[in-house]
Amino acid sequence: MRLHLLLFAISLSLSFSFTPISARLFPNVSAIPPSVLNNVTRGAWDAYKNFTGCRPGSTYDGLSKLKNYFHRFGYIPDSSSNFTDDFDDALESAIKTYQKNFKLNITGQLDNSTLDHIVLPRCGVADIINGTSTMNSGKENASATSTNTRFHTVSHYTYFEGTPRWPDGTQTLTYAFLPGNGLTDDVKNVFATAFDRWSEVTTLSFSEAESYNSADITIGFYTGDHGDGEPFDGVLGTLAHAFSPTNGRFHLDGDEDWVVSGDVTQSSLSTAVDLESVAVHEIGHLLGLGHSSVEEAIMYPTIAARTRKVNLAEDDIEGIQNLYGSNPNYNGTSTTSSRQNDSSHGSRLRVVGSTWGLLVLLAVGFVYLIL
Repeated sequence: MRLHLLLFAISLSLSFSFTPISARLFPNVSAIPPSVLNNVTRGAWDAYKNFTGCRPGSTYDGLSKLKNYFHRFGYIPDSSSNFTDDFDDALESAIKTYQKNFKLNITGQLDNSTLDHIVLPRCGVADIINGTSTMNSGKENASATSTNTRFHTVSHYTYFEGTPRWPDGTQTLTYAFLPGNGLTDDVKNVFATAFDRWSEVTTLSFSEAESYNSADITIGFYTGDHGDGEPFDGVLGTLAHAFSPTNGRFHLDGDEDWVVSGDVTQSSLSTAVDLESVAVHEIGHLLGLGHSSVEEAIMYPTIAARTRKVNLAEDDIEGIQNLYGSNPNYNGTSTTSSRQNDSSHGSRLRVVGSTWGLLVLLAVGFVYLIL
């Protein structure tokens, strides 16, 4: 009898750990064999590739969704969301501006290179706000400032309207994590390292606060519509967004296949996203930087899956030092140590907490009782 109960307990434990928990922690890959993961595309915008070759003056089923994309990132401003499937002048103009911002051939057509870039995962902050581009400013526009513009541009980096920054005299900014996420120390350390990359070159420092409600910067993982008017869209698509000073809100898409440690470039998941790379970018927004047209810069809007990009470029450093000054100990060389790759495939961020550990304890306790 005890043997039967023991076997039942083990079976119960295994069924919990491999079926429902896998579905919760790995909702995007639970039913897909690992051998074919690299051949599976599940990005939020992958369907846009079907529009390759579309030209002005024609109608294509579903083209309204692509217009929504351009509207979301500011390329089709001041328009209702009830777009048609017509390839009209507004769409052609949006494509040309997008191609200019990302230094693509300016054709106004949906060629392969343009659509390959459109489907890349990216930051949720718009590229054009109130009709003013946050990208591709160039040094030739360094003196072009106006009370009617959304961004004041210097070199290739940009600032938000009015050049908001944390108050003069601020030395330390505090940050805290949404309590309901139940993040591990490993995950929190990724953010600490990301903050260090900015403090290394500026006069600012960062420390984790005990109270979420009193912290200057609040960090949380959310899914779908989470109440700030910028809903997340599932795997890939928009990865995260953050608000300018002194708002302090930093939101990440909990549906992503976040890689916390290990070599993201070797991940078996075609949708793997390096957490630190995204965190460094969004912290730039929290400090007051807009997007840059320099592809090597941290503040460039897009990042491909299975890519690690954590080192500040000269464009990032110049932009942030113009806001806050230079760290007197900074000698022009980055010294922030990268986390060691402890796994060839990395590890996914478990936003839902340690449910698996709880089930193991319950199963072990049950076996102990019946014996």
